[in-house]
Amino acid sequence: MFFIIGIFIAIFLSLLLLVKAKKTRADKILFIWLILISVLQIFRYFYVSGYFFEHPNWLGIELVLPVLHGVLLYLYVIEITGNTIKKKCSVFLHFLPSIILLVLTIPFFQLTNEQKILVYQNNGEGFEWFVFIEGLIVVISGLAYSIWSLIVINRHQKNIEDIFSNTEKKKLQWLKILSIGNGIIFMLALFFETNVTYTAIAFLVLFIGFFGINQLNIFSSNRGEIETLNKEQLVENKKVNSNEISKKSVPKEKYAKSGLTKESVSEIYAALKDVMAKKAYYKNPELTLVELAKILNIHPNYLSQVINEIEGKNFHNYINGLRIKEFIKLASIEENKKYTKISLAYDCGFNTKSTFNKYFKLQTGKTPTDFFNS
Repeated sequence: MFFIIGIFIAIFLSLLLLVKAKKTRADKILFIWLILISVLQIFRYFYVSGYFFEHPNWLGIELVLPVLHGVLLYLYVIEITGNTIKKKCSVFLHFLPSIILLVLTIPFFQLTNEQKILVYQNNGEGFEWFVFIEGLIVVISGLAYSIWSLIVINRHQKNIEDIFSNTEKKKLQWLKILSIGNGIIFMLALFFETNVTYTAIAFLVLFIGFFGINQLNIFSSNRGEIETLNKEQLVENKKVNSNEISKKSVPKEKYAKSGLTKESVSEIYAALKDVMAKKAYYKNPELTLVELAKILNIHPNYLSQVINEIEGKNFHNYINGLRIKEFIKLASIEENKKYTKISLAYDCGFNTKSTFNKYFKLQTGKTPTDFFNS
């Protein structure tokens, strides 16, 4: 029954991701991971219930799948943190262990159905070598990718101090717990029977569902999270700029070890201004530092550094500043007088009236009405 609950929750979460609007690459990876978990749980239920022995053609299919857990976790983490793997050959290397295991299962699939059943009923008799190799690869891979994911998360955390809001903290906390939970599962596989491991996987699914829906809206396109981020950033802005927005001096020591030369900073900034002028990505209310960095084909840390050094602002101040400028431009056009100011603000990338009003006053020192009256 516990397996069945885990199966249905994993399938339900997969469906939520499937119907989610504007899916990112990270969403697609999480979807594949949840489908993998669903399939593994279904196969385990079939084994425990005896269904496999009534339909032995299915035996052996699940042997290769566990090694993909760690790989998908790692790919999900690097997508969220903006460290996208650019070379396809590098992605292939991550799936090499699963390909090796698939090749090693060929002798098993050549057996008759009766022989397959005997192998399973006798704890892998005749294939002890495969059981050992498979267990070794799965455990080492799972633990290695869990640790590797934590290293990537910690590095990312150190490099986003200028936009480290509560929302970002929750997101990194989500990734850390996923990585630790995945590592615990493979630790359990070292010391306990398989049923204990699959029970732990079911608990991981419960966590993904609870934390993803209740805390981060992972499974929906709810803009509430974005507005929360804007509000957090607004509080930070008011602390730093109580009277007006001015360029902040960025200590050179902060980026002393970044590796970016002055020429590189200038080139990235020029590319940034070019895409903003031509494509107006700031009009996307869900634009993030990571997504913009992918568009420019650079690391998010470098983009953050460029904006800090040249604009004297963090990412959110910079984007909202562009939105305010665009709004003033649109609202100043005579033929746009027929539209409400808030509709024009939405067109510029803002989510709510309150967020727009607060940022407008922070940027200009006046309300929209007072600004245009003066």
